[in-house]
Amino acid sequence: MNNKIYIRQYYMDKIEGFIDSDLIKVITGIRRCGKSCFLLSIIDRLIMQGVKEKDIIQINLDKKGYKSIKTPEQLEKIIDEKIKDNDFKYLFIDEIQNVDGFETVINAYREEGNFSVFITGSNSYLLSGELATKLTGRYIEVEMFPLNFYEFLEMKKFRNLPVNENKMEEFSEYIRYGGFPKTLEFINNDDKDLYVKSVIEQIIDKDIVKHRKIRNKSVFDKIMNYIINNFGATTSLSNVLEYFNKEEGIPIKRETLRTYIEILEKAKIIYKCPRFDLRSKKALRGDEKYYLADLGIYFARNTDTRINYGPVLENIIYTYLRAKGYQLSVGRIGTLECDFITRKNDIYQYIQVAMTIMDKVTEDREYRPFAKIRDNYPKYLFTLDQLLQKRDGIHHCNLVQYIAENKEL
Repeated sequence: MNNKIYIRQYYMDKIEGFIDSDLIKVITGIRRCGKSCFLLSIIDRLIMQGVKEKDIIQINLDKKGYKSIKTPEQLEKIIDEKIKDNDFKYLFIDEIQNVDGFETVINAYREEGNFSVFITGSNSYLLSGELATKLTGRYIEVEMFPLNFYEFLEMKKFRNLPVNENKMEEFSEYIRYGGFPKTLEFINNDDKDLYVKSVIEQIIDKDIVKHRKIRNKSVFDKIMNYIINNFGATTSLSNVLEYFNKEEGIPIKRETLRTYIEILEKAKIIYKCPRFDLRSKKALRGDEKYYLADLGIYFARNTDTRINYGPVLENIIYTYLRAKGYQLSVGRIGTLECDFITRKNDIYQYIQVAMTIMDKVTEDREYRPFAKIRDNYPKYLFTLDQLLQKRDGIHHCNLVQYIAENKEL
């Protein structure tokens, strides 16, 4: 057993019931978010439960000895070489998108009925092609994010790293350098920045350029920077097109812009949060918000490290709840906006996020959308305030403490 691996319990709970299933287990998430270690933690669990090591086949296509495997035939050959008998096998393949046409191989082993198959990929392309069409209903996806603040603190403890008793100090570090697990290995802040920058370059090189033909790399970079720098802001194709065409003097076609934003989504750099109209009970097209897989992406690409707490806190609560299995959308109530509507097990919650409501104007502004909501689902206001307000039956919570305690809505 590998005692050096921190167990990502959220994701272990999601996959636990499928470990022996013939459904293919697909673990996706931004590069370096911890997918490989998660596979190792599943292997550890199997060994603890008595599975013999000969019945566990592990292949990491990003590592030495396997990097040259590029075709289905090569992949099948290396798997068959590791099979010594007809006993039930657990097959783990990391970064499977490195093999074009891998679907045929995975499907063949699944259909044999003697394998439990786990695969990881650093982008969504593996779920938008033949895997999705050939294996409809025959796979489950577990989507991973970098560490949230609770996991950030727990992994520090797990690695015997110092944890400041002042949670706000830890929270400030988490905001600034993000939750890519490997950043915890670096003491020097410049090293943390350099590491996150290298992760983004790997994503661009391996998960974007390799899989999609970018005709104009400089324009793509500008669009990527624009979306990253405006995370948490209302974004529409029309507004972005107007900005580039008029202010930047860069002519971009609507379809090109749509494609480039989709590429960023597929690479798991950004996540789209759709809008939902509470009065008509309909999803709204356009005017979405985009959140980052990790805040380190923003700070690593900007020399200005001042913190705009509005979108930062929204991003933190967004990824925290997504990791816990909540579906999120931005709510519109007439001319007002509710930061998030969440749903899990057909239960809804309404969420507002602000740095503080210590002044009367801000307090009234944050509570106003709640007053327009006529149903009785729970309502939450997250701030950084230490003194919490009791008003109208709304749960006012300190965001740092709430996440640090790993609470559910």
